Amino acid sequence: MQLIIGNKNYSSWSLRGWLALKAFDIPFEEIKLALFSDSFHSELAKYSPVGKVPVLVDGDLNVWDSLSICEYLNENYLDGKGWPADTKKRAVARSVVADMHSGLFGIRNEMPMNCRARRQIELTNTAKKEVASLEALWTKLRTENAHNGDYLFGEFSLADAFFAPVMFRFQTYGIALSAAASDYQTTMLAHPAMQEWLVDAVAETDVYAGGEIGEAF
Repeated sequence: MQLIIGNKNYSSWSLRGWLALKAFDIPFEEIKLALFSDSFHSELAKYSPVGKVPVLVDGDLNVWDSLSICEYLNENYLDGKGWPADTKKRAVARSVVADMHSGLFGIRNEMPMNCRARRQIELTNTAKKEVASLEALWTKLRTENAHNGDYLFGEFSLADAFFAPVMFRFQTYGIALSAAASDYQTTMLAHPAMQEWLVDAVAETDVYAGGEIGEAF
């Protein structure tokens, strides 16, 4: 398989699909396109009709959108193990992923992913409420599932992959978290695949002005 992604420093959606493959040890070839180059859209058009990354290519099938990619991997390569085994927990996991996938616009808009930066910003009340909501959610899920591991549902799942970009965002902008939420962030950032992504992101030299907000600290 091939996964077409954008710059690792800036592309939060690319990280979700990439981490799903890496964390579950599914072999694939990474094809990275420079998000802000003149050739980005023409190159991406070879793989996707919607002009967005990531795109998964498996034989004669092209799958776009990170959630669709994760579901495809779960059905065809993970024997359903990408989600919690328990029916109720699986429903909750899909619910929190759907919320992440389609919401939290305050965090998205005010904290663009920029893995290599350390910046200070002033959040709006909307973003602050979203941060507090995530803190409460992470604390609740980790507490309920702590007997099975350190991730949201015990063992690493696709739900964790969807929150991965938020971990980098909170680190970049120095967002103070409650003890329980901070522990989860530490667990996620220590994942070997997350460390690999970070090393590659820091090594990139492309600069996108829209992702370089805030005061350096």
